[in-house]
Amino acid sequence: MLRDEDRIFTNLYNDFGSDVDSSQKRGDWKDTKEIISKGKEWIINEIKLSELRGRGGAGFPTGLKWSFAPKEIGSKQHYLVINADESEPGTCKDRDILRFEPQKLIEGCLISSYAVNAHICYIYIRGEYYNEGKKLQEAIDEAYKKELIGKNACGSGWDLDIHIHYGAGAYICGEETALLESIEGKKGQPRLKPPFPALIGLYGCPTIVNNVETIAVVPTILRRGGKWFSSLGRSKNTGTKIYCISGNVNNPCNVEEEMGIPLKDLIEKHAGGVIGGWDNLKAVIPGGSSMPLLPKQICETIKMDFDECVENKTGLGTAGIVVINKDQDIIKCMARIARFYKHESCGQCTPCREGSGWMWRMLERMAKGEASRDEVDMLMDVTKQIEGHTICAFGEGSAWPVQGLLRHFKKEVAKRNNFNPLVDKNRNIPYLVDQHLLDK
Repeated sequence: MLRDEDRIFTNLYNDFGSDVDSSQKRGDWKDTKEIISKGKEWIINEIKLSELRGRGGAGFPTGLKWSFAPKEIGSKQHYLVINADESEPGTCKDRDILRFEPQKLIEGCLISSYAVNAHICYIYIRGEYYNEGKKLQEAIDEAYKKELIGKNACGSGWDLDIHIHYGAGAYICGEETALLESIEGKKGQPRLKPPFPALIGLYGCPTIVNNVETIAVVPTILRRGGKWFSSLGRSKNTGTKIYCISGNVNNPCNVEEEMGIPLKDLIEKHAGGVIGGWDNLKAVIPGGSSMPLLPKQICETIKMDFDECVENKTGLGTAGIVVINKDQDIIKCMARIARFYKHESCGQCTPCREGSGWMWRMLERMAKGEASRDEVDMLMDVTKQIEGHTICAFGEGSAWPVQGLLRHFKKEVAKRNNFNPLVDKNRNIPYLVDQHLLDK
């Protein structure tokens, strides 16, 4: 369990107020000028030492990403872009940072912008976060008024302007290059990489894109030292993390905990346990809807960090934990998720555009008990044809939940559809497209 003195987000439940004065009493904006005076190289090295990994889902080392930005400003200015799109179902951590800890984010924006040579920062918020955006704008206005940002921010000699950009509710704009396209006023579709945004990003200029939680923890790390942060958790899985726990639990919540905390502890101690008791647990999605689910037996022992999740063929992602108990129809749950991804595909890549629809339609058939053995085998094949064959990770995000279902609950699918998964039967593959298209 995380000790109170190691907690970074001390106002996660809005107990103490989110205004500048209240934030400063909690230690925000303390010694910011001194931190900046230590130089860009010191800041980046300290973040590398902390082993902080991106909290938006991919888990890329933050200090390494910053080091990709050109060291000198050439003819093109640099940008820092904060990803506050947070469209992953099951995830709502950034929302509480925007509402209750905005000054941590704003201070993080200043220090991070200095480190990557950016004088302009955009915070990209999903359109549905209207109230959160309003609260953040008030916090930004307060910071300008107190001269914490703007010209000669905090007396550091560094100028920084922060702008909020609202999205229009597209899941795909959580992908960093689609987000940049959206800010530029274009359709939110991912770009081919390379070139990477660190060299050619927003308006063709060097751009660093980071998640809200990633940037919000930066000031505390620099104040307390990278070694302190890396002492929490284990190697390459360090620090604290905000876990979002929802679904069939008695007390859905956001909680900041040490990386590597057992999943069972999160559910039992913080979320009030599974509705109907632990024995009523069916499965858990550990990192937002795009990650493969885990059956009860793995949930007994798994620890919540990046590497252990990968070892169990899933991912920590955004740490959006969705608990599913035995009262739910697991096949219908996955069909519902597949429908979401079919709807949110940007349509740029054929495997994703066509495959997400195939997966949804096949899962709907399985939920109704109308599928054949051939179709179940074909469904896994379809996920493999999508995974790794698209411009961005949306393809994997749509395929992995289906793979998780087939990996752990294939017998249940078989039982629903009245065939033995261990016996091969020559059954006709049902039509996957409309009959009238085949008749032409």
